Amino acid sequence: MKLAVIGCGYVGLVSGSCLAEAGHDVVATDNDASRIATLQAGKIPIYEPNLDKVLEAVVREGRLRFTADCAEAVRGADIIFICVGTPPTESGAADLSAIDNVARLIAKESRSPKLVIEKSTVPAQTGEQLKRALQVYARDAGAKFRVASNPEFLREGTAVEDFFHPDRIVIGVEDKESEQQLREVYRPILEGKFRCPVHQPDCPPAATPDFVVTTIASAELIKHASNSFLALKISYANVLADLCERLGGNVDEVTRAVGLDPRIGGQFLKAGLGFGGFCLPKDVQAFIKLADSAGIDFGLLKETERVNKQRVDQLLDKVKKALWVMKEKQIGVLGIAFKPNTDDIRLAPAVEVIRRLLAEGAVVRATDPEAMTRARLALPSVHYSADPYEIARGADALLLLTEWEQYRRLDWKQIRVEMARALVIDARNMLRPAEMKALGFEYISFGRPDQVGVTVMQ
Repeated sequence: MKLAVIGCGYVGLVSGSCLAEAGHDVVATDNDASRIATLQAGKIPIYEPNLDKVLEAVVREGRLRFTADCAEAVRGADIIFICVGTPPTESGAADLSAIDNVARLIAKESRSPKLVIEKSTVPAQTGEQLKRALQVYARDAGAKFRVASNPEFLREGTAVEDFFHPDRIVIGVEDKESEQQLREVYRPILEGKFRCPVHQPDCPPAATPDFVVTTIASAELIKHASNSFLALKISYANVLADLCERLGGNVDEVTRAVGLDPRIGGQFLKAGLGFGGFCLPKDVQAFIKLADSAGIDFGLLKETERVNKQRVDQLLDKVKKALWVMKEKQIGVLGIAFKPNTDDIRLAPAVEVIRRLLAEGAVVRATDPEAMTRARLALPSVHYSADPYEIARGADALLLLTEWEQYRRLDWKQIRVEMARALVIDARNMLRPAEMKALGFEYISFGRPDQVGVTVMQ
């Protein structure tokens, strides 16, 4: 099938590459000419595991090409995926100006029927506005438009795997023809033809995903509802951690037992520094604003957001209590990206922590396996090194802010030797308190016993 993908950010680049790997003829475009030039030169502007392998193969075989000519991409496609950004406005509502611009472009340049698909995360009823814009701005009588919603559930760090092995594919449609076209788009995935994103022969076959057909409005709501619920689970675990600190419980034991209930599940019941990135915070805000506009007070999500914003404050309280004076203290930071296996630092809690440490007069050294290039632009006064042991050298405290697996496997005995003061503050509850204490560390985390700063209510 001839597909166009408009927007070559995280969602568009992964979706376009994987759709091409599924056998379709894909043209990807973006209004950022420098990004297209980078992609045409064979370079990937983001870090995403396995994306380089897929992208290299589909470009070499001619199934995916990039163009800065958005009009060309529109005219040649039967199906158009809109993958542009919907960032928050000052009020927290989704900024849909990029969607509107793309709608006008599609309407102006189309000369034949098109299925136009919302892949971007948008509030409910955006599909109605998209249909109206396409009709109003259409220039050619042969340009008939159908609109569908196909929300993405890709997680940064596992996005390629998520695309080929989804647990569900959701489509919101108004007619059988659109449903059949989208079934055909995803047929190779529904038939389980991809054992793993790099096609290793020993990978087990994938389970068949659910193909969920809904109205457009329901599909739009599903994306925001899913992300907001995940955010709620994280904030719930963090409140449990606070309660454990007051009452002497262990949040790891509590959340593990709670998560064993199949009605609840253990995923995202993880206490620590809270959620960040460009999806969860933005989607929670947008869902709250959408509910407000519909006359619904989504107080549950407002509290979720409030709890999450407090996590940085609570971490800094732990740091200050342990160090007493922050000015001129040498603080090492392990991890800057908002989560492991990505270089994305947008709304990363670690970035806010570092900014606050610098404001207190601390001297900050930081490392991250993938995010240092982006971090240098956002935080130029930080000293960076790819070597975690150099970051620990002479440090008064070491903060673990992103749960990269390689940090768990560090030689912590050697780090103990390198540090001026053997103080580790684990904001992701990655390490085991007993093991760290046995190595001679002062060890602080969230919601676990036997650490500095725990106050047990009598």
